Amino acid sequence: MTSSPTRRGMLYAGVAVAATAAGIGGAWWKERGGSSVAAGGETLDAAFWAQSFERPEGGEFVMSSLRGKPLLLNFWATWCPPCVEEMPMIDAFFRENAANGWQVVGLAIDQPSSVRKFLQRTPVSYPIGLAGLQGTELVKNLGNTAGGLPFTLVLNGGGLVAARKMGQLATADLDTWRRELVRG
Repeated sequence: MTSSPTRRGMLYAGVAVAATAAGIGGAWWKERGGSSVAAGGETLDAAFWAQSFERPEGGEFVMSSLRGKPLLLNFWATWCPPCVEEMPMIDAFFRENAANGWQVVGLAIDQPSSVRKFLQRTPVSYPIGLAGLQGTELVKNLGNTAGGLPFTLVLNGGGLVAARKMGQLATADLDTWRRELVRG
């Protein structure tokens, strides 16, 4: 069965439409998930704040304890090179801004034993929670439908989503969020 020039043209047109739609969708995701502070301002539900996570050093980390102050929530894994690369910068941000009310939490989507070994070699001063497989669903529910890492969510003191970023953070992202949330 040979394809006629008309069928071939329709096939090419269909592929072009699909590619265009994918490009528009990618641009939309990049804009939506970029480092813009104006991220819709939605409030996270009670189920988010009711969650708790085991800590690598023992004990439990309860999300509701973070309400009322700006929060940078970073999802990461030990096997994710950009996640590991951004951790010293996030740690410096935490140390510089904790006195100004900023909270920073890292939620590891990884095996607890891997996280514990990693943090022994590369300690950070901000709290880490062990999200495990639950973390994959959580990032999807927070707007990262692809489930990629690293993923960062910024909440203002009122609990509104101020920014989302999928991908490695830059100093400019942190500076922008700090400035915008101080003004807001």
